[in-house]
Amino acid sequence: MVRRFFLSLVLVVAGFAAGLVVTGRMRTAADSRADVPPAVSAPDQHAAPVTMAIGADFTRVAAQAVKGVANISSLQVVRTRSSPLGNDPLFRYFFGDDDTMFGARDRRSLSLGSGVIVSADGYLVTNNHVVGENMREITVALPDKREVHGKLIGTDPATDIALIKINVTGLPVVQWGDSDQLKVGEWVLAIGSPYQLNQTVTAGIVNATGRRGLGFADYEDFIQTDAAINRGNSGGALINTRGELVGINTGIFSESGGYQGIGFAVPSKLARHVVDELMAYGGVRRGPIGAVSVGRLTPDAADQLGVKSTNGALVVGISQVSEAYQAGIRRYDIIIGFNGQPVDDPSDLLRFVDDAKIGSTAAITVVRDGRKHDIKVPVVSSARIRP
Repeated sequence: MVRRFFLSLVLVVAGFAAGLVVTGRMRTAADSRADVPPAVSAPDQHAAPVTMAIGADFTRVAAQAVKGVANISSLQVVRTRSSPLGNDPLFRYFFGDDDTMFGARDRRSLSLGSGVIVSADGYLVTNNHVVGENMREITVALPDKREVHGKLIGTDPATDIALIKINVTGLPVVQWGDSDQLKVGEWVLAIGSPYQLNQTVTAGIVNATGRRGLGFADYEDFIQTDAAINRGNSGGALINTRGELVGINTGIFSESGGYQGIGFAVPSKLARHVVDELMAYGGVRRGPIGAVSVGRLTPDAADQLGVKSTNGALVVGISQVSEAYQAGIRRYDIIIGFNGQPVDDPSDLLRFVDDAKIGSTAAITVVRDGRKHDIKVPVVSSARIRP
């Protein structure tokens, strides 16, 4: 009887504590609307002043920016097997990917996204994955309800950026901003067409900059934000409080497929460079050092190679006719530096190589057999020049 009494008492206390936790969370939201401010301790006179925009008004910025963000639909053709078992793993194991047995057919697929007007004469920037690889037709729905045909000028899969041109002039433009000036905690707006809901505006802050290793693109240097980004927002605008374009919304981190508070955007500095290259050449000129394949340096690989740190890019393959091989780089070298900048992982190396000036000579530092070597490698052009 006594044990039952104590057990009942424990359950009552636990339930009361849980009630306090839940109530506390609810009161936190309610207190933000309270008329009477809570008591606070006197501020430290020696502390630096901190200001915060409470109830910030983005109406003017949003009203102007939405005029320069359009909806983009891309008709793509996807080749599928005619056999109902064509996607079965066991069937493919025995019969492979040969379509001659049952044949194949083309299936039309519609990709929906957003685009940002960056010139009054009809250039729009969007994501490469919005237009797709087998694009047949692009339709641009402007904010004034007009629907026009779009022409693909060029794509850059490495950064997931694409450029579209429409034959319309006098368009409202979203002015480029400087993404290098963004600070963590700064307010930003995400504008796009999630789930075909045109001109949707969401607000959040910059959570981080320089995010890499996400798997969205080969060249990664993303802005992370908690401004809500969902399906259809891809290619839309990330705007600062001055109404300037600081990013192109590209992807989300989600376990459910929906918004979970983590979105990523290509910085405007990178997007603008890609757009300029696509306008001029139909492709992006980059300075590769030859056919070199690199991978992450795992703890096991580092141990086998006799190094303590896992920082660097491990050369896992290299062509003997490449500039890098001719200069002295070999398989299983660990690249740890490029033109004086540290290389922490393969994405760092790719970014540095892409940014290298074509025709220059890169100073690459590698670790081989536990010793550092400085190697000079010529940087050549990989431009896809428009004919």
